[in-house]
Amino acid sequence: MDFYSFIKKDKSCKARRGVIHTAHGDIQAPFFMPVGTKATVKTLSQEDLREMGSEIELSNTYHLFLRPGLDIIGKAGGLHKFMSWERAILTDSGGYQVFSLTDWRKLSDEGVEFQSHLDGLKHFLTPERVMDIQAVFGSDMVMPLDECSPYPCEREPAAEAVRRTTMWARRTKEHFLKTGMDKKGQRLFSIVQGSSYRDLREQSARELIALDTDGYAIGGVSVGEPVKEMFEVLSWVVDMLPQDKPRYFMGIGMPDQIVKAVGMGIDMFDTVIPTRYGRYGTCFTDRGTVVIRNGQFKEDFGPLDPECDCVACKNYSRAYIRHLFNAGEVLGLRLAAYHNVRYYVKLMRRIREAIEQDGYDDFQKAFFLKYGSEFTTS
Repeated sequence: MDFYSFIKKDKSCKARRGVIHTAHGDIQAPFFMPVGTKATVKTLSQEDLREMGSEIELSNTYHLFLRPGLDIIGKAGGLHKFMSWERAILTDSGGYQVFSLTDWRKLSDEGVEFQSHLDGLKHFLTPERVMDIQAVFGSDMVMPLDECSPYPCEREPAAEAVRRTTMWARRTKEHFLKTGMDKKGQRLFSIVQGSSYRDLREQSARELIALDTDGYAIGGVSVGEPVKEMFEVLSWVVDMLPQDKPRYFMGIGMPDQIVKAVGMGIDMFDTVIPTRYGRYGTCFTDRGTVVIRNGQFKEDFGPLDPECDCVACKNYSRAYIRHLFNAGEVLGLRLAAYHNVRYYVKLMRRIREAIEQDGYDDFQKAFFLKYGSEFTTS
């Protein structure tokens, strides 16, 4: 069976409906991946994620390589067994984390040397080593080592990052096939780079398409650039990517950004926003965010979101959740995170239904208006 099965394209826009097939179950696309950086989505259990209907979880190669380490995960029988998650897993390469350690790493064509943020010990990662790590994990989808340019970025270093990303992608695929990771059901993505330069983005896309990987990601976004520029970058390359392979917009974003990107033809998303915002008392609704710490909710005994049927909204009031935050009780963080992640999962379900009905253009216009999005008039 093919990795990606295309079901239909919405007649009103570029939104697509498909299914990704993995050894650990099918994933209905478009979809959002809850981020379990260290093999856990903060404050939530795997049972929570299953109950919400999440079909996939994302974990981070850099963090898991450092702790608990390959030996423990290997002895556990792989990442699925270690974290008690029988559904699909995507692991990113850890490249973003390594390259963010600007004072702690040295970069060369061979790979990247870095000091652990945990204990200062030096490690060296090559494209091949990153694949070997993810082979031990047994992830369903694996990401290659790439060079993520910062924002802003001068043209010369951006061009150098594209050159190195392509070179590493070639070495990655060669090693991926040589070691038989494909035979074990793992699927390899490549990552388009190029910063905010259109010709570099298009060059990167062309070079990676020639490699014929299983899926394509657009990286180096959501790194501090204005939202308008982020979507301009997406518009340059999304139509270049193969129609018969999944497209992944890495690291975004807010609900309206996801709705916007789906309308441009994106299938996959990940972001820490639902749990991170939840930990600080910001909750998502179709009408925008609710900052539950605010004093206006002190005597508000209604649900967090009247339009939501999650356990937090069905069983607890705004006043109570506000009290939990102000009292420093962990339950407040958990309820907010639960609501937010489920909101994202349910939003993706509504998105898929709108595409199936050829009504996505109307759906996104209505969503932007209700949400108070900057995309309303764009």
